[in-house]
Amino acid sequence: MKLDLVSSLLFLTVGTSLVLPQEALNLDSLQTYESLPSLNSTQLQSLITEDALRAGAERLYEIAGYSNSSLGHPSRVIGSRGHWATVGYIKSELHKLGGYFNVSVQPFKAFMSEIYSINATINGVVPDSLTEMDMSPPTPGDSPVVGRLVLVKNSGCLDEDYVDVKDGTVALIKRGECSFGDKAVLAAKFGAVATIIYNNEEGSIRGTLGVPKEGVKVSPCVGVGLKEGEKYAKQIENGDEFEAEVYVDSFVGPITTVNIIAETVDGDPENVVMLGAHSDSVTAGPGINDDGSGTISLLEVAKQLSKFRVNNKVRFAWWAAEEEGLLGSNYYAETLSTEENMKIRLFMDYDMMASPNYEYEVYDGNNEVNPKGSAEIKQLYIDYYTSHGLNYTLIPFDGRSDYVGFIEHGIPGGGVAAGAEKKNAQNGEVLDRCYHQLCDDVSNIAWDAFLVNTRLIAHSVATYGFDLSEFPKRVPVNTASSTTPLFPYRGDKLIV
Repeated sequence: MKLDLVSSLLFLTVGTSLVLPQEALNLDSLQTYESLPSLNSTQLQSLITEDALRAGAERLYEIAGYSNSSLGHPSRVIGSRGHWATVGYIKSELHKLGGYFNVSVQPFKAFMSEIYSINATINGVVPDSLTEMDMSPPTPGDSPVVGRLVLVKNSGCLDEDYVDVKDGTVALIKRGECSFGDKAVLAAKFGAVATIIYNNEEGSIRGTLGVPKEGVKVSPCVGVGLKEGEKYAKQIENGDEFEAEVYVDSFVGPITTVNIIAETVDGDPENVVMLGAHSDSVTAGPGINDDGSGTISLLEVAKQLSKFRVNNKVRFAWWAAEEEGLLGSNYYAETLSTEENMKIRLFMDYDMMASPNYEYEVYDGNNEVNPKGSAEIKQLYIDYYTSHGLNYTLIPFDGRSDYVGFIEHGIPGGGVAAGAEKKNAQNGEVLDRCYHQLCDDVSNIAWDAFLVNTRLIAHSVATYGFDLSEFPKRVPVNTASSTTPLFPYRGDKLIV
């Protein structure tokens, strides 16, 4: 199956990217703009219906089924037939709107990672807390590597921490201070045949080494929990010796995919209101909540927005490769010129709008730590929920979704969600029992939350698309230069 998966995705990438050039709609068909009513939140919200959201979710599930022939189950993972068909569906729906939007695609090189199996033993014993590390290269020759387990000093972020690492050893490194990827690169630099990273807090590590850099060698890597890691570290410090065997069967490789950008033809080009959702799913399932719900929410708001005049440009984005580490949105934000960056007044992220055991979650932005304006976005969401008699929960900006690239590049950010693998504080049950699983299908949707959140998205677009005069002005871009990541996560996996 793994060879079929990789070959099919790479084939589809090459075959499909050639027919997805940058494009803009022919504006000859644009209806007389001045005849449209002025943008109004109440009216826009009233056009959002549960029937339309259901139809969109059902269509996405059908599209996910296009991957059955290559993957054996529905999926919209990047490179799959299901994802390319998702891209085509979004574009087709936007093209029906009479030239209201300029629609383009932004190709970029992402990296696909599949971990098929892992194993590790220390003196013949498999650690109970053993976990995979996303983006880890495989061990050579489809075989395990064996070496003396060596404790790396401090947190393994500097060359001098590796004085005891020799060719053919296995590096044991504590989590913290720098990224997992930096540790795996340094371990390889000093000759380690594999790396075991142990946690610096209770629980297992669910991490990623991040996108590999061309020409830079990376050590195959696995993770273990704090208790087992500390046990081995202390015993090594006391003079005990251990033989470690590590096996990683994985694929890491480049794959071309695309973001979709749709911007209103009209509106002030110096004041752009931007919002996004991701168009891809994980390999394991169709992703109808994650993030088919956000995809359909944005598409439905875009359709209904086309019936109004906007004062500020509104730019919708459907990101690819979010599940590989927010690659599409980060690429977009990183490649903006300073001039284009400064035109974007704010970015709003909408990922997982309809979790079955939902909370109404609001990202806890503030103007002291985050770009100025993030607190105002948060307050807009809070006011909306409270005005409708709904409870809300504040959640941290921790790097779990596509706001990261924007905040890191000085653009105010915010967003709402309905919850993933964590538990609902009210009932103690998991918010989305099918998170990243095959069962994330149409039956995994809370339709009431879907409708509420999509109408909230419409409200956010109407509010800022109509008037930004009270919203904080942008300040000059000041991209953080620290080697320590601003956020601990990239998507659902830790990077540091």
